[in-house]
Amino acid sequence: MVSRSYSNLFELASGDSPTFGRASKKLPRVATVAGVLSELDDDNSNSIGSDAPSSVSQERMIIVGNQLPLRAHRRSDGDDQGWNFSWDEDSLLLQLKDGLGEDVEVIYVGSLREEIDPSEQDDVAQTLLETFKCVPAFIPQELFSKFYHGFCKQQLWPLFHYMLPLSPELGGRFDRSLWQAYVSVNKIFADKVMEVINPEDDFVWVHDYHLMVLPTFLRKRFNRVKLGFFLHSPFPSSEIYRTLPVRDELLRALLNSDLIGFHTFDYARHFLSCCSRMLGLSYQSKRGYIGLEYYGRTVSIKILPVGIHMGQLQNVLDLPETESKVANLRDRFRGQTILLGVDDMDIFKGISLKLLAFEHLLTQHPDKRGKVVLVQIANPARGRGRDVQEVQSETSATVNRINRTFRRPGYEPVILIETPLHFYERIAYYVVAECCLVTAVRDGMNLIPYEYIICRQGTDKLDGTLGINSGAPKKSMLVVSEFIGCSPSLSGAIRVNPWNVDAVAEAMDSALIVSDAEKQLRHEKHYRYVSTHDVAYWAHSFLQDLERSCRDHVRRRCWGIGFGLGFRVIALDPNFKKLSIEHIVSAYRRTKNRAILLDFDGTMSPAQSSISTSPNAEAVGMLNNLCRDPKNVVFIVSGKDRKTLTDWFSSCEKLGIAAEHGYFLRPNHGSEWETCIAVPDFYWKQIAEPVMKLYTETTDGSTIEAKESALVWNYQYADPDFGSCQAKELLDHLESVLANEPVTVKSGQHIVEVKPQGVNKGLVAERLLVTMQNKGMLPDFVLCVGDDRSDEDMFEVIMSATAGPSLSPVAEVFACTVGRKPSRAKYFLEDTSEILRMLQGLASASEQTSRSVTQTPQRAIIDRE
Repeated sequence: MVSRSYSNLFELASGDSPTFGRASKKLPRVATVAGVLSELDDDNSNSIGSDAPSSVSQERMIIVGNQLPLRAHRRSDGDDQGWNFSWDEDSLLLQLKDGLGEDVEVIYVGSLREEIDPSEQDDVAQTLLETFKCVPAFIPQELFSKFYHGFCKQQLWPLFHYMLPLSPELGGRFDRSLWQAYVSVNKIFADKVMEVINPEDDFVWVHDYHLMVLPTFLRKRFNRVKLGFFLHSPFPSSEIYRTLPVRDELLRALLNSDLIGFHTFDYARHFLSCCSRMLGLSYQSKRGYIGLEYYGRTVSIKILPVGIHMGQLQNVLDLPETESKVANLRDRFRGQTILLGVDDMDIFKGISLKLLAFEHLLTQHPDKRGKVVLVQIANPARGRGRDVQEVQSETSATVNRINRTFRRPGYEPVILIETPLHFYERIAYYVVAECCLVTAVRDGMNLIPYEYIICRQGTDKLDGTLGINSGAPKKSMLVVSEFIGCSPSLSGAIRVNPWNVDAVAEAMDSALIVSDAEKQLRHEKHYRYVSTHDVAYWAHSFLQDLERSCRDHVRRRCWGIGFGLGFRVIALDPNFKKLSIEHIVSAYRRTKNRAILLDFDGTMSPAQSSISTSPNAEAVGMLNNLCRDPKNVVFIVSGKDRKTLTDWFSSCEKLGIAAEHGYFLRPNHGSEWETCIAVPDFYWKQIAEPVMKLYTETTDGSTIEAKESALVWNYQYADPDFGSCQAKELLDHLESVLANEPVTVKSGQHIVEVKPQGVNKGLVAERLLVTMQNKGMLPDFVLCVGDDRSDEDMFEVIMSATAGPSLSPVAEVFACTVGRKPSRAKYFLEDTSEILRMLQGLASASEQTSRSVTQTPQRAIIDRE
């Protein structure tokens, strides 16, 4: 859909004056001045849900990449010194458009490869907007150099390819000024997106590691923006990634997306592991979809390798130039078998290792000399620096050594091509090569094998040029590194560890001697996959998942919290709201029969994990004030054991206590402990405890907490991944051995618990309300406060009771959770301090009432069984 801001850009481009029904803030067409931001916060930081809706119904996708899919050439004819622009047919951002459908309008946001003089930027922006629907982000050269050649290429790119800056020579040490430049450029890109977006309807698809913090800027401006991100590079393991000083900022920025895409499961697994270890987030897989719960939002994870553009390759295969080049190569290498390598000249492509393996092949197999040629096409490096120069020097030296050793008249073992080739020339090499070698030590995806497969399928004309029967089955062979993204999808390839030179040489030999029938089977399998999983399929699939991920946006209440790159959006049910202390105190004053149910750990005191901390004097005093009010029945409902709770609240004589999630219950200090359900014995502990001990011994950091009614295995201090894995195994193990026992096995936050069936905190709430009803004291005020999953049972009971006979028809019900998160509760308060402030307000109201009313003993309303 076309938004007001986008329409404004077109009107500006055409020279017309924009006309709107009401005054609106004008958006600049081009930001020509950019500085370095110290962090994220900007003047326009107010979060809004959307702009005014548009009346145009066409779906629209805004694609954001580091570079626009354009080629630019300076005109040099006559007095006209302007620019000529054309589409870059090799750009993935342009190719993916085929998968979005003709009914989807595509807008591109990115930078240009060429530096545009500030005096020309307005005219260039106007031309690109009118002609190509491209919005250029003009980055000052110095800032761009720090952003791209600095932070992206010296810090992120090496780290994502498993290269740590252990010394200044091995990648760049972290430089705060480069990080600031990275954030600044991402902010400029965000401003460009904001100029054209209609946030209520448009989808935004951000590409690659250059723009990893862009989602935070967009989510901050538009809380409900429909935002996808795809990472085209590897994502390293947590042991590597955690060394990055801004690791949390990048993770949280990515989590401001709705959908995050990766080429392989390994990359996604590493990302999820980082989220678990550094942010404490867990993920779930449901019906084939992986999702992370992040402040009420579900961030979906997609795993799908990108494909190639079939149409473009087919067009190049049909060119006369391609046919001519193939004929030339056929004649040049007649009687020889070609092994082909096509790589960028950088340290991660493993060119030197490939050359060493080929040298080993010729050494170990003298019969291959004079018959096998390695053609290595070395594309220009995308980065720059001493490491690139070292790779070039090593490659040239190795090639010269091999050629000196094995050269003979009419035979050059290795042909190194360092000059840029036309695309059709590269295609011609694919066509004539018997085997393609991709031995990168680390690479995000690498589409070279896919291109090779399609080119080996050939065309009728090329078959005629090579003297091949066009109806005959085609054949191809691939030797690929285990460490590249396309490897899992090429099941017919020979996979190798590129560091093992002997194994790579052996793989080369195997590829040469395999039978034609097997080559045909492998080729057919690969061709079927590559031709059906092309770039259009990839883009269409990503858009479908993005639409699914954003489906619930309109039904959620959203607001932003946090500063800088710690900003995130809370997305909750529209009926979920913050509890007004004034409102609950007012309801408290005008009611006569009050039921108050309070969790303790995490509610009245900060959660202390396994460390028990007794309640402070302030909390005990408030509870006593509430208990003294004859209109109140107050219960602490906790998972702690009854001895601990008895010691903690010994001075609260009128306080009711429910221990071990409601299994034990005591109406007041003078009463005996009761059980909510009858359990004849706990013989099942003799079965469960040895199993738990087994997992405790094998899981460092885990412990067993033995309660009277339950056993709890806690792995909070174990390795997150291993602990989670062991917890799943323990859960299955316990469910198996306790299948015929009257117990429930449940997993929680870093725990696995076994307890009698039917025991939960909801029992306490249900029993309290029913007993008050039987006593003729129908509650007209119910307050239930808790902070974790176990308290949800209480919330469910009291919320469902509003439609039943156990509450007064005019009852005021307050189910309140701690923190803004998905919950069955209707209300929330931010933290324990706000909970205590609310309880203090109620206690003060009771004190004021008690001054004018004669105090009577609190009613004991829970009967013993």
